[in-house]
Amino acid sequence: MSVRVRYAPSPTGLQHIGGVRSALFNYFYARSEGGTFVLRIEDTDQTRFDSDSLEDLYDTFEWLGIQWDEGPKVGGAYGPYVQSERIQLYRDHARKLLDSGHAYECFCTPERLEQVRKGSGGEAGYDRPCRNLTREEIERLRASGIIPVVRLKIPLEGSTRLHDLLLGDIDRKNEDINPDPVLLKSDGYPTYHLANVVDDHLMEITDVLRAQEWIPSGPLHVQLYQAFGWEAPRFCHLPMVMGSDGQKLSKRHGSTSVRDFREQGYLPEAIINYVSLLGWSYDDSREFFTKGELEKMFSLDRLNKAPAVFDYKKLEWFNGQYIRLKSESELTELLLPILERDGLVPARPTAVALEKLAALIPLVRERLHVLNDISEMSRFVFSEIGDYGAAELIPKRLDRDRTIAALRAGRELLSDFETRSNEETEELFRAKAEEMGMKLGDLLMPLRVAVTGTRVSPPLFGSLRLLGAQTALERVDRAIALLQNEVK
Repeated sequence: MSVRVRYAPSPTGLQHIGGVRSALFNYFYARSEGGTFVLRIEDTDQTRFDSDSLEDLYDTFEWLGIQWDEGPKVGGAYGPYVQSERIQLYRDHARKLLDSGHAYECFCTPERLEQVRKGSGGEAGYDRPCRNLTREEIERLRASGIIPVVRLKIPLEGSTRLHDLLLGDIDRKNEDINPDPVLLKSDGYPTYHLANVVDDHLMEITDVLRAQEWIPSGPLHVQLYQAFGWEAPRFCHLPMVMGSDGQKLSKRHGSTSVRDFREQGYLPEAIINYVSLLGWSYDDSREFFTKGELEKMFSLDRLNKAPAVFDYKKLEWFNGQYIRLKSESELTELLLPILERDGLVPARPTAVALEKLAALIPLVRERLHVLNDISEMSRFVFSEIGDYGAAELIPKRLDRDRTIAALRAGRELLSDFETRSNEETEELFRAKAEEMGMKLGDLLMPLRVAVTGTRVSPPLFGSLRLLGAQTALERVDRAIALLQNEVK
């Protein structure tokens, strides 16, 4: 049997990193098994449908380089792949369950259901008053103008077993399953449970890989498959993605949408690699995988049962590693739009700006964690540095006068630094620091702030060479003047 899996998001928000993890696992499983990856849009909740979220889904997949085999835009033999275009199918299948006695019409008003909810202490209880209505009672209620919903008859006794490929057998007493859940709403639209099961069956999905938050719905779905007389697909509930506090990953932990990470300057290769390790591992040591390697190496037997913790620092580290693998031309192409966005280079960069960027990349490559870091690291090259206070110039071990002396000594050594190598200049500074009885860092730090406007910058001597002697000396003079004008 050929593997057929699906990713079936609801377009009600931006693509969450947890959802994308599920998509990647389904995609890699399909590829590794020579199967089919289906994209299905579950948009039957029209009150929450958001067209921007749908476009975000498509954009995210395109950015990650994930192509579905069947689904919107590409078609397939089991379409349509958008649930709002399949409404009649769900109505027909709800009718089949009514005719077979596995479902019934419920005429309870929202007001009565609210009373039941309040009476159960706020729990979502339902007392099944319409489960055994007579034909006469049904006709009378219909004549009153109440439009019924269709509910599934959950057995009142016994239990339901779901076999999970990762977790093993999951047994749930039928009395603990959501009591007679709604399958078809009064507006004729299906609930998630009906549409999901019908589509998975009709699209011949063989394996359902989804997050463990769906485990409570599993026995209910098994009941639906049994009611229809269908064989259920294999289930595999993936480990949850948690924050560092052990709670489900959410915005309180930081960015959670792929769009956020993309806008911050993360690379798709880093996202794919790191997210694929959230609950899956090839062995105990290997961490780096290309998308092509994951398409061949992914297997369900290497999934972990325990929840995965999303580590922002680890993702940042992965991203930095992938940045360093980029060639200078690739980095230039990635960094230019950011510099343009932040107003550091014009939309049509001049030859001088391109030369500066080419010279800057070797200095910053090892220091970039995300692409957006480039703006702060390079601002001193492409524009005048902003204002800084005199306190920024003074190291902890020096006072104002000693800092002025350090800057003057540095200025003297820089007067002809372009005629020397960076190594030779560093040796001169090292000797000067020893002569002045101070640490090399205390001699260089005021100079760094003077020429770059910050205490954290690319390597100082490379930055000085990039600026040029005249600009560097002018900035040192400005720093000295700032300190001299400070009141002692």
